Amino acid sequence: MFDTLHSDQDRGDGSLKYILSGDGAGDLFIINENTGDIQATKRLDREEKPVYILRAQAINRRTGRPVEPESEFIIKIHDINDNEPMFTKDVYNASVPEMSDVGTFVVQVTATDADDPTYGNSAKVVYSILQGQPYFSVESESGIIKTALLNMDRENREQYQVVIQAKDMGGQMGGLSGTTTVNITLTDVNDNPPRFPQSTYQFKTPESAPPESPIGRIKANDADVGENAEIEYSITEGDGSDMFGVITDKDTQEGIITVKKALDFEKKKLYTLKVEAINTHVDPRFLYLGPFKDSTTVRILVEDVDEPPVFSRPAYILEVKEDVPINSIIGTVTAQDPDVAKNPVKYSVDRHTDMDRVFNINSGNGSIFTSKPLDRETSLWHNITVIAAEINNPKQSSRVPVFIKVLDVNDNAPEFAMFYETFVCENAKAEQLIQTLSAVDKDDSFSGHQFSFSLAPEATSGSNFTIQDNRDNTAGIFTRKNRYNRHEMSTYLLPVVISDSDYPVQSSTETVTIRVCACDHRGKMQSCNAEALIHPTGLSTGALIAILLCIIILLVTVVLFAALKRQRKKEPLIISKEDIRDNIVSYNDEGGGEEDTQAFDIGTLRNPEAIEDNKLRRDIVPEALFMPRRTPAVRDNTDVRDFINQRLKENDTDPTAPPYDSLATYAYEGNGSVAESLSSLESVTTDGDQDYDYLSDWGPRFKKLADMYGSVDSDKDS
Repeated sequence: MFDTLHSDQDRGDGSLKYILSGDGAGDLFIINENTGDIQATKRLDREEKPVYILRAQAINRRTGRPVEPESEFIIKIHDINDNEPMFTKDVYNASVPEMSDVGTFVVQVTATDADDPTYGNSAKVVYSILQGQPYFSVESESGIIKTALLNMDRENREQYQVVIQAKDMGGQMGGLSGTTTVNITLTDVNDNPPRFPQSTYQFKTPESAPPESPIGRIKANDADVGENAEIEYSITEGDGSDMFGVITDKDTQEGIITVKKALDFEKKKLYTLKVEAINTHVDPRFLYLGPFKDSTTVRILVEDVDEPPVFSRPAYILEVKEDVPINSIIGTVTAQDPDVAKNPVKYSVDRHTDMDRVFNINSGNGSIFTSKPLDRETSLWHNITVIAAEINNPKQSSRVPVFIKVLDVNDNAPEFAMFYETFVCENAKAEQLIQTLSAVDKDDSFSGHQFSFSLAPEATSGSNFTIQDNRDNTAGIFTRKNRYNRHEMSTYLLPVVISDSDYPVQSSTETVTIRVCACDHRGKMQSCNAEALIHPTGLSTGALIAILLCIIILLVTVVLFAALKRQRKKEPLIISKEDIRDNIVSYNDEGGGEEDTQAFDIGTLRNPEAIEDNKLRRDIVPEALFMPRRTPAVRDNTDVRDFINQRLKENDTDPTAPPYDSLATYAYEGNGSVAESLSSLESVTTDGDQDYDYLSDWGPRFKKLADMYGSVDSDKDS
């Protein structure tokens, strides 16, 4: 019970009633409505609410009216030490550089006490270290943790765990306390120089190793970490400092030994280097610990490999005159095997660079010689490639370019710079210039060409024109007489000799065509083949193609016509398949008369057995020759019908018969007739007299017949 309320109007008869309102009324605080006693229902916590304000009043039970004004009172809670100090963090993490001085600040911890700091020592906190000595210390009032040991080395121990206690009541007995853990890490400083674990390293590399290729790795150990352990490697001295290099691998902090220049086992087999490793980030505070660098010796052994031949020069330039004979040596290339074995070398020309095979090489001594004539005017330079290969191992080969320059000799005669065709007027005067000539020379001349012009010896006497050399590589054609007659001579051919001044002297004879033309008084040409002079003759390429096409079409037409004509000759006698009428074939063969016994075999008509087996048909030309079938002769041909039927059957099965209708004449008369022959050829055997004198009246064509029958009559008369 905290207190008791009592009204002066209360007579103790229970007519008054006490009520309570304010902070915690009815929950935390209650009042006895009859007696006015105030009580707390639960334990009070000052840290939760230190002050409560309540209001109380007495009222009449019957009327509910207050009998006195409302009274207000304040309840204050007095503090007791019931709260221990609490740190702001359960775990603190801090760091401090290694090798720090004693008393170096590490971290500050803070603890709070919920008790009333104004009432006694309940809220007075004192800090102390429970774990972490002798490395660290803590200030009792501020909670600042500092280093307590000199030269703490991260490389020996990096992590420390410190326990700090906070106690109230000023640290006195009976005070409440709380603890926290502080994890302290020593950070690295560059207090350790790099050190090579070996004083000497040895590597091997083939002499064929290309530049920038790695040979081996070395590493200097540094106990520090991060940038404090970064190392830079360099070659400080040694006989191979110009042949090898070293680079630093930033990821592994290793030094990589590399090749800088081409190696040669035959020249040097062993190199010695001194490699230095130095820290790139040096802390001046720790220079007293010694130089932050170290050095080691690296020995490199060069191994021999089979190398291709090496030419004495990277390229060759040769010169040769264009008039050298074939098989003349123009120069020599030299290559040697650089290996100790000194294997023999053979030479060859890469034919892809000398497709025309103008040059060749002696495979044994490398002498290059010509295999074809040279012509400077055709090709001034020849660029070939020579291959040198080991005889024992042809795969080991090397190439070298050879540039061959063809030197000029005076082997070309000068000639006209163009084709000259000029004219002279009929009314020209003597010593009149009608044409200026110039010449060119394919040969080269260092001092410049000097040409001389003159008439050919055969034209010197009796020539109607003269040549005047201008001494500047030109010449003029002048008339030698007055007036020319184109009806007497319409064209003159003037031979001109052009000579050069080089050695040996070359000359040529060129011809100038001069036409005689009619001109007006000003010398302007009026008539002659002026069109030929003004408009150069010749057909364009299109016109030539058109003419060629016309000729081809004409030839094709002729060939087709000949083929059609030949095919028409092979057409059968019966052209129309629908024409089934009899056809008369005319052979236009008159025969040779009665004395021609080779035209027709009359005996065949009389005796069918005498038919020759090898006779072919005469009505068509056979396409192919078949062996004729031999048919048996008809022995007793008493019936013409049987004979015809047999021949008809044979023709139907004959493979040589044409595949169209034709007329087959069998001309079989049979064995005889009762009435005997009706032919007039046998009438001469009769006894009847006939007069053939009229045959003489028929003309010279029947003279022979008249003589035959006329002579018969004469014999009979005699």
